[in-house]
Amino acid sequence: MFQDITTLLLDQKAFRYTIDIFVDRYRDKNISVVAGVEARGFIFGPPVALAIGAKFVPLRKPRKLPGEVISEAYVLEYGTDCLEMHVGAVQPGESVLIVDDLVATGGTLSAAIRLLERVGAEVVECACVIGLPLVKGNWRLNGVPLYVLVEPRLDDQDTHEECGL
Repeated sequence: MFQDITTLLLDQKAFRYTIDIFVDRYRDKNISVVAGVEARGFIFGPPVALAIGAKFVPLRKPRKLPGEVISEAYVLEYGTDCLEMHVGAVQPGESVLIVDDLVATGGTLSAAIRLLERVGAEVVECACVIGLPLVKGNWRLNGVPLYVLVEPRLDDQDTHEECGL
């Protein structure tokens, strides 16, 4: 069973409601930066950033950003990857919210946290639309709080096998 946000995006009311939930949560937390993880963090991050008065910073895959970047490599279940951010996009002391669509093991979010902390930012929280419950105990977020809107219920062994878990 593949978890995906496509049907949410097709439903205007549900999509708006999702953004509104994030905005209500972060409106009064003095967040100056919303960092979106490529690619689906780019869908949820900008409207949240605009609504709370923060700037949006994309965290991209390698060689996608022009100019000077800072990089953070990380290990995935099936290999390695890397996130990059423009040098100077986030200043020391800025408060950051990291946004993505889904958290599985937390490896990507953990790399995003390390990348932002290396430039002196304070990561306030990570926010995801979906959190996979089968691997929840394995989320590695270096002590940064995680907010998840939906944890799909996986009832039977057949579903678990379909997930590859």
